[in-house]
Amino acid sequence: MRHHLFNAANIGRYRDEMARGVAVVADHVAGVDGPWSGADVRAVSAKVDDVDLERPLDDMAAVLDEVRSVYLDDAVWFHEPRYLAHLNCPVVVPALVAEVLVSSVNSSLDTWDQSGGGTQIERRLVRWTSDRIGLGPDADGVFTSGGTQSNLQALLVARGQAYLAGDASRLRVFASRDSHFSVQKSADVLGLGPDAVVTIPTDRRRRMDAVALDRAVWDARAAGLVPMAVVATAGTTDYGSIDPLVDVADVCAQHGVWMHVDAAYGGGLLVSTRRRHLLDGIERADSVTVDFHKTFFQPVSSSAVLFRHGDSLRHVTYHADYLNPRSSAQPNQVDKSLQTTRRFDALKLWMTLRAMGADAIGDYVDAVVDLAAAGHGLMLDDPDLEVVTAPTLSTLVFRFRPPGMSDDDADRVNPAIRRAIAGSGSAVVAGTRSDGRAWLKLTMLNPETTPDDLRAVLALVTDIGHELLDDLRATQEVH
Repeated sequence: MRHHLFNAANIGRYRDEMARGVAVVADHVAGVDGPWSGADVRAVSAKVDDVDLERPLDDMAAVLDEVRSVYLDDAVWFHEPRYLAHLNCPVVVPALVAEVLVSSVNSSLDTWDQSGGGTQIERRLVRWTSDRIGLGPDADGVFTSGGTQSNLQALLVARGQAYLAGDASRLRVFASRDSHFSVQKSADVLGLGPDAVVTIPTDRRRRMDAVALDRAVWDARAAGLVPMAVVATAGTTDYGSIDPLVDVADVCAQHGVWMHVDAAYGGGLLVSTRRRHLLDGIERADSVTVDFHKTFFQPVSSSAVLFRHGDSLRHVTYHADYLNPRSSAQPNQVDKSLQTTRRFDALKLWMTLRAMGADAIGDYVDAVVDLAAAGHGLMLDDPDLEVVTAPTLSTLVFRFRPPGMSDDDADRVNPAIRRAIAGSGSAVVAGTRSDGRAWLKLTMLNPETTPDDLRAVLALVTDIGHELLDDLRATQEVH
């Protein structure tokens, strides 16, 4: 069985089977005519469950044929212009080439003696991102698996900086009501207690109210609590809203509280040639999350957490003689990471920057933000549609609600619209709840999506919506 191992003796097999795999993906993508098949759970499960894992096929061509059926046929294709659901982006080719190198070499980025060049490339990209943010010469950080891990590590470090002997339940984290759920999850993981996260109201644009934040921090201190961190969001998941970072930074500076900016979504503005100013104030943060696998068009996973003062990473450093002996002068990334074994995901961004340049990525970011603005205009012009707020980034929360339709009926119809569109396979839209009501959501991360694509999807929403509303009213009349 050793002929399956990747080594010099099996280079011929490697070339042939890698080429075969690339050809299968390329051929499949060339034939895709919609974002997904529309298959239901039972149909997909049946194909997977029918595979006998105890009987290998021993032939790559047969394996790939099977993979077509159990995976590719029902994959969701984020490169399709009418995929408009979640924060999943199409990916750029240089990053896919990097994935081949990363997986083939199988570097682990925990210690220098497992990846010398990889260690230095990651450190250089941490510096590059920190410089784009403006964190200063003492900044440092590490790549992570995603925004949830980045936010967890940032709050872990913030807890260490606000160390409180005794009862950790007195520590408080302040975040807007539209902040990412990982803030609450991180507080739970860190043992801060169920009341640790103080929710701050937002304005009509769904941005954190800095005056309310200031008042909440004062109230916490007056109650004998310890403000540990403020999490400002630069790109909320639903609305793409960017909290007033300058005002939040002023509050944090006044109270001496750690400022974390969750820019998992909005971090792509760091390379925008037209909208970088929307992140003004981020340079005053103590820590920042950036997801390159969102608005830098990288394959999952590729995220980073950056810190203004690199020495604050001591709160995640644990020594093991077999990994990071104190006597070693080698730069080991395990000193800065919650993970030990860790993929060399930084190579994807490195090759993208070297092949395309930062401005080209920024142009993609600007294109999807422009598209969201166009979509907002289309919604305002359609009396059957209602939209929550104008976009800052590239998401739009809206619903089908023609004149005279009640909120309760809208709550019944809009989720059904989403299911009907998904079942057709012609488009994918997301759903969410806003102020307790059911809404639909478009997330635009594909620079190839056009206003005509948006018109077509919105026409689907309204056509299906009217059919469902007619059925609903007919049922109501019967009863």
